[in-house]
Amino acid sequence: MITWMQRHKKWLIITIWISTIAFVGAGFVGWGQYSYGDKAGAVAKVGSVEITQGELQKSYSNLYARYNQMFQGNFDEAQAKQFGLQKQALEQLIQQALLLNLAESYDLVVTDAELIAALKTQEYFFKDGVFDKDTYKQVLSQNRLTTKEYEAGLRKELLIQKTFKLLPVEVSQNETNILNTLMNIADKINYKVLSEKDITLKTTDDVLKPFWETNAQNFMKDIAYELKYIKQAPVTQEYSDAEIAKYYANNKTHFKDAEGKILPLESAKSAVIIELNAKATKDKALRTYIAYKKGKLDPATKFETVIISTAENPFTEEVLQKVQKLSPTAPYMKPILVNGEYLTFELVKVHPAVAKSFEEAKEEVLALYKEEKVQEKLHELANNSLATFTGVTTDFITAQSADALTLLSKAEAEEFLQKLFTNDKKRSYITLNSGKIVLYYVLEQKLLKNSNKELASSMKKLKNGIFNEALIKTLKEKYQTEIFIQGL
Repeated sequence: MITWMQRHKKWLIITIWISTIAFVGAGFVGWGQYSYGDKAGAVAKVGSVEITQGELQKSYSNLYARYNQMFQGNFDEAQAKQFGLQKQALEQLIQQALLLNLAESYDLVVTDAELIAALKTQEYFFKDGVFDKDTYKQVLSQNRLTTKEYEAGLRKELLIQKTFKLLPVEVSQNETNILNTLMNIADKINYKVLSEKDITLKTTDDVLKPFWETNAQNFMKDIAYELKYIKQAPVTQEYSDAEIAKYYANNKTHFKDAEGKILPLESAKSAVIIELNAKATKDKALRTYIAYKKGKLDPATKFETVIISTAENPFTEEVLQKVQKLSPTAPYMKPILVNGEYLTFELVKVHPAVAKSFEEAKEEVLALYKEEKVQEKLHELANNSLATFTGVTTDFITAQSADALTLLSKAEAEEFLQKLFTNDKKRSYITLNSGKIVLYYVLEQKLLKNSNKELASSMKKLKNGIFNEALIKTLKEKYQTEIFIQGL
């Protein structure tokens, strides 16, 4: 049996890892966990289900908050763009919409009684251990949600749950036994870790210069933009009581207290004046922009100049993105708010990317040279040492024995074990993401007799992950998806 497992373990373990990834991916989507708004304006349509701008905003905000928590409060919009957060948020809503289409095809509905029963189980609306209507409204208000919005989202969540109940995933005892067998395959190995410290590398200029010459395209200066710009000073002026009252009446939802209740006019008056001044400042900046384009600026207007690039940008990423869209025939940018000031830009000149000199690029050249040559020499050393190396001998280890590999960090050990148990070679080496190489030799193998009571649950999660992935793929083929916003 062990011999058979050894011969086939590569295929079997790969299946487990693929299944695990599928499960994690499906779990990350989190069916129905977002609240939905009722703002108009569809950004996408899936089958008969429309996705509104409000839904996308809420999905994005929730996803952003999750990432910010993962990054311990150090997540920002630049990282959000890098991670494609808006695309992720839309994809979640598309997957939910696919399931809602499926529910509709089954004529499934969520009754008022089912909705109320679900509300009464949500502890964040409890007071003294039971559901409290006033607490319910207060919590939603603090999170800028109406009861209509929240209950619409909850209905969708319950509808998706009801749909999945029609598609149960069962686990047989044989499947659990197979997983238990796989988890109990154990190898005793001798292993040795090779790292950068095992390599001697010459990095003098006479070595680096030829490398720089053949890789000059990798060491370019950024495209730079020479700009003129005008700062708009904040506008402060007096407003009549009638002007203040009119603005308040048209925008009263802007002015709320800590509990989310709209402030009366007298309490909101100072905030109204601040908004009126901000509006007046923006209006004046727009008038300046128009005069600028027409060549009718006041001769006393003061200009400032700057050169910006990806590496040197004293403004924001948004400014750089807009500047990159300017051209000699359309050099003016509408006023943009930067650190509380409106700035109006004019493109003067574009400085194209050019190759850096050796001295300018030397640090980058050294880093890339070391990255390439260290790996090259490590692989050379690994091949030369493989047949004769002597390392550390372990006890019998399984795919869960990361703590036993003391020469590696836990993350490196987990990566090594994953690759070890997908490799059918008795003596070989494995390259880790960290750049280290681990030489190994399988001395013995046996099947342990450990039992795991959680395996049935694990197997069900794996099968659920595979099923969910296949289901979404099938539904995407069945229901047409139309996206109405660009860039996604």
